[in-house]
Amino acid sequence: MASEWFFEYEIQINRPGLLGDISSLLGMLRVNIVTINGVDEGRRGMLIKAEKKENIERFEHIASTMETIHLTKFREPKLRDRLAVRHGRYIQRDADDKKTFRFVRDELGLLVDFMAEIFKQDGHKLIGIRGMPRVGKTESVVAASVCANKKWIFLSSTMIKQTIRSQLAGDEFSDRNIFILDGIVTRNSNDEKHLQLVREMMRMPTIKVVEHPDMFIQHSEYSIDDFDYIIELRHSPEEQITYEMMEKNHSMSDNGMGGFGGFGGFNF
Repeated sequence: MASEWFFEYEIQINRPGLLGDISSLLGMLRVNIVTINGVDEGRRGMLIKAEKKENIERFEHIASTMETIHLTKFREPKLRDRLAVRHGRYIQRDADDKKTFRFVRDELGLLVDFMAEIFKQDGHKLIGIRGMPRVGKTESVVAASVCANKKWIFLSSTMIKQTIRSQLAGDEFSDRNIFILDGIVTRNSNDEKHLQLVREMMRMPTIKVVEHPDMFIQHSEYSIDDFDYIIELRHSPEEQITYEMMEKNHSMSDNGMGGFGGFGGFNF
C-alpha cells in the first residue's frame, strides 16, 4: 500500500534546475510528488508518495547529503503539513498551548479548510472560537460544514437574530451534524429546556463548535482544558479579543433580561 510523507527543505544554494534535480531523483526512486508549494520564506514543502517505504528512506538519506538544500522536516504528514502545502503557509500555533491556532481575517480560506478537515472526522470534538464581532466566526463554521458535507445546527446564535433552541426534531439529532452555539447567549439563558438540550449535545459523540468559549465555561462544569481545539480569529494580528462590548451588545439584545447577572447559571 502506498504511503505519503511530508518533505520540507530550506534552499541553501538557489540555482536554476534545483527543483528539477530533486524531481528527477524522486522519479528514479519511484517516488511520486503529490503536491509541492513554497511554505515559508526560502522553504519548499512536498507531499510525496511511494509504494515501498525503502524508497522513501533512500530519498531521505540522499537528500540529507545534498549541499544545495537543508532537510528541515521529513515525516508522515500532519494536518498542518497538508494545509501548508495546499495554501503556501503554515497555520500559526501558540508556542505554549499547542491546541490554540491563530488566524486573521485575510486567512479565512485557510481557516475554513482547517475546520473542514476537523469536521470530516468522526466522534466527539469540542472546538472553541474566539473573536470580536463581525470578524467571520459563524460564517467560517458554516462554510467549513459545507466543505465537509455536514449539516449545521444552531443551538444558540446571534447571526441574523438571537436564536435559542430548546428542542430538536428528526435527523437534527444525527451525529453527522455540526452543532454550533454562542457561548454568551447560552450563558445568559434562563431557558432550562435550552440548557438541557446543550447538556445532551455535550454528551453526544458529535462535533460541537462554541463561539466565545471563555464565556461559555463560566457557571458550568466545563473548562478550557475540555476543548480539543481553540481557534482565535482577528481582523489583524495586533487586535485584542475582549468581551466588554460583546456582553453589552448581548444584554441589549436580550430585551431587558438583565444581562448576565439575572440567571441561575447552568450546571452541565
